[in-house]
Amino acid sequence: MEVNYKNIKVIGFDADDTLWVNETYFREAEKEFAKLLSKYETPNKIDQELFKKEIDNLPLYGYGVKAFVLSMVESALELSNNNISSQTINAILNIGKEMLNKPVELLDGVENVLKTLSKKYRLILATKGDLLDQERKLEKSGLTDYFHHIEVLSDKQETNYSKLLNHLDIKSDEFLMIGNSLKSDVLPLVNIGANAIHVPFHTTWAHEEVSEKDTNGKAYKTINSLNEILNLLS
Repeated sequence: MEVNYKNIKVIGFDADDTLWVNETYFREAEKEFAKLLSKYETPNKIDQELFKKEIDNLPLYGYGVKAFVLSMVESALELSNNNISSQTINAILNIGKEMLNKPVELLDGVENVLKTLSKKYRLILATKGDLLDQERKLEKSGLTDYFHHIEVLSDKQETNYSKLLNHLDIKSDEFLMIGNSLKSDVLPLVNIGANAIHVPFHTTWAHEEVSEKDTNGKAYKTINSLNEILNLLS
């Protein structure tokens, strides 16, 4: 479906797996966690139980590394029938600390795209996750100065975006959101009359996956790289 961007005045960017690498580190952590619990269950079963625990805990813990670590600890206790050792619990905590201390690896073309677009559009960052962790990553990224506004959302549903646009006095048809998740960065925007561009990342958390039924008839564009945005908005 053809989409026209001539009315766009403000562009929002997701952060994790749109501007920098994130999900890859979670997949690596899951493998390390499965090794630690290998004497209690198979890797597949451990992955399944950890995912269930994460989803159950979302309303309480939200998103991010800290929530992930708490879910790993709870899963370890349950899978081991509370026989997990203190050394293993400490190892799980260290997995989380290593994730939080990861360097920020920008994706291809990110800084050039932001630098170019910031000359013509007002840019905002709209991401979800742990506030402290996202602030840390943004500071390490060196991208802060490109954004007029930075918002760390508790979730990315239609109501969250509507509140954000109202707060910043942005008309929905003048707003464009760019991100890697159809569920979080694209469909909610399309549903409130805004615009969205999908830039897939090679790894997607199962919770962010959507069905063909969800996307059928929705007006958005998918591109392979952030660099392509410059051609669309030139």
